[in-house]
Amino acid sequence: MRLLLKNRQLIVSMAGREVRTQYAGSILGAVWAFVHPLVLIFVFWFVFSVGFKAKPMHDVPFVVWLTSGMMPWFLFSDIMMGSVGIVVAHTNLIKKSLFPSEVLPQVRIAASLVTHAIFLLLLALLLLAQGIPFTWYCLQFFYYGFCLCLLSLGLAWLVSSVNVFVRDVTHIVAVAMQVGFWMTPIFWDLNIMPPKIQFLLKLNPMYYIVQGYRDSFIYGIGFWRHPYQTLYFLSICSASLLVGLFVFERLKPQFADVL
Repeated sequence: MRLLLKNRQLIVSMAGREVRTQYAGSILGAVWAFVHPLVLIFVFWFVFSVGFKAKPMHDVPFVVWLTSGMMPWFLFSDIMMGSVGIVVAHTNLIKKSLFPSEVLPQVRIAASLVTHAIFLLLLALLLLAQGIPFTWYCLQFFYYGFCLCLLSLGLAWLVSSVNVFVRDVTHIVAVAMQVGFWMTPIFWDLNIMPPKIQFLLKLNPMYYIVQGYRDSFIYGIGFWRHPYQTLYFLSICSASLLVGLFVFERLKPQFADVL
């Protein structure tokens, strides 16, 4: 947190530049930031609601249930896929001895939150269109979003530092994201699985986040109603931060030589 506060202006500046660079040269510019999630949600809604005739999940329209689960996963995926090569991509900065390379994953997180905010706006419009009321439980998404960023930060430190020495990490992370997407109950309900399988799937820390977003926007359930899951997730999150930062700091002195 001290590192984040000390370099907050640098992080915001670099994140803004990364977002602008992403849409630089395109005619529509930042409009694509709205188009991508909108088209994605429409395609999934059309395929599952119109094509496969997916029924409402627990009396909730499928498109709302799906979007609320997709939001945190795509934030997590965007952070991880963008962070794995972020140290290598900023070789010129890494070779400057005074540059705090630890902030690079935080820059990726800040940039990814822009798209996440657009997803949040689209979900709010869906809730209004479906007549689902907003409650104060919706504010819980700040808690779950913060937890997701902490988990992602630890993993981003780990993969971005190791990727400097072993470039296969980029492909490993890509495969892990594909597997994790289908192992997390985003498109399907966890209750269709046998109890033993449910227990194993709940060990996935992203289950806690995805379910937490749905509890916040749809079901109106407080996070304190799941004390054991919360304690388990915070333990995994703490381990991720400690291990990620430890590995990053140990490998950091060798970045410039390798790059």
